[in-house]
Amino acid sequence: MKDTIVFFGSSKIVSKAKAQKLFREEKRLYQSNPTKGNIQKYKVAQKRLEMSQYYEDARTLARLLTEWSMSLGNNHRRYLIVSGGGPGIMEAANRGALDVKGGKTIGLNISIPSEQDSNSYITDKLNFEFHYFFMRKFWFVYLAKALVIFPGGFGTMDELWEVLTLIQTRKVQKKMPIVIYGEEHWKNIINFDALIESLVIDKNDLKLLHFSNSPQEAFDFLSNRLSENFST
Repeated sequence: MKDTIVFFGSSKIVSKAKAQKLFREEKRLYQSNPTKGNIQKYKVAQKRLEMSQYYEDARTLARLLTEWSMSLGNNHRRYLIVSGGGPGIMEAANRGALDVKGGKTIGLNISIPSEQDSNSYITDKLNFEFHYFFMRKFWFVYLAKALVIFPGGFGTMDELWEVLTLIQTRKVQKKMPIVIYGEEHWKNIINFDALIESLVIDKNDLKLLHFSNSPQEAFDFLSNRLSENFST
């Protein structure tokens, strides 16, 4: 296990099937009893259903990458999908890898009060739990040959910014493509242009990122870059 593709993203994003079920329940309650509370729950269910597409896309991308990796026929250069081991986007990534017959996938979990149990799609003996965030981050980055950043909260953004800092300051010198998945979402959350205009980052810093909006486009970019960077 020397080469990995790391998926980061929210633990709160659920599968489309689960989101649709919750949406139907909230819609029924809202229609039968349109109180302020039920209206708010209905709107939350709508947003949850919208965000569930990222779960499906993460699963698809992980499957595409695992199929491609297994087709390389090189045990030394096998790109295993790695996630934080929990629910949400992490689950989707592990699940997508296991959608491929013979696929394997890794979970690097963290012991924290509110979260999180390991999802059920991690390969046996490749499910690890860490007590300290810094050790977990080390193993994420040490083995990584590429990163995929799906929508997420504080934890996801912490992981993104730390990796970008390490690459920008050349503390990590290997070529490591970073895909930011969901361009509209991320550019709504983070005003990258304002960072440049405020002179706190350089325009060239954005070249560290590649925005993708579909599993196929992200796969094409990653497989091409990985083939170029680590062909031997």
